[in-house]
Amino acid sequence: MIGNDIVDLQLAETESNWQRTGFLERQFTKKEREVILKSHDSFLQVWLFWSMKEAAYKCYTQQHEKRFFAPQKFECSLTSKDEGFVVFKKSKFYTTTFFNTLYVHTIAQENQEEKNFFSAIDSSATIESNIKRKLQEETGVFSTEITKKKSSIGAPLYYYKEKLLIKSCSISHHGNYGAFAFTLANES
Repeated sequence: MIGNDIVDLQLAETESNWQRTGFLERQFTKKEREVILKSHDSFLQVWLFWSMKEAAYKCYTQQHEKRFFAPQKFECSLTSKDEGFVVFKKSKFYTTTFFNTLYVHTIAQENQEEKNFFSAIDSSATIESNIKRKLQEETGVFSTEITKKKSSIGAPLYYYKEKLLIKSCSISHHGNYGAFAFTLANES
């Protein structure tokens, strides 16, 4: 399974007051709060951890088909500036994060070794057509013949006729940005 999340940093700066009373305590574990408060850029650290948690949550919910809100139960750890992992119950999700001055984008997977995934960042309005275009490149199926359905929890699934083209797909939007990540279905 794969999950992803994107945070528009300019929007987060103007609309989300992470310094308000109780925000950090409700969203982050004690260990994460310590890292945030010691960071040379606490604002960026908050949104890095948030995107890691959201990406891991999306990965988990696709597998278990159950939605819930429990950000404190997903604990983030960093192994480098842009890589880390998130632990929830007995599951561990490996994350890779892409930064620039405009956004933070994180991809999470349970299998650290799986490299057969595709992702892109665009404006929110073009995500759907870009997913189909990328699926056309990877599968040879014309984008006009690819249909989207949703799983029981609303996760996107892409088909050619009755054949599932993807194993897992995650779409996220925030502010001016949209992002997707998917893994292809195993050939049978």
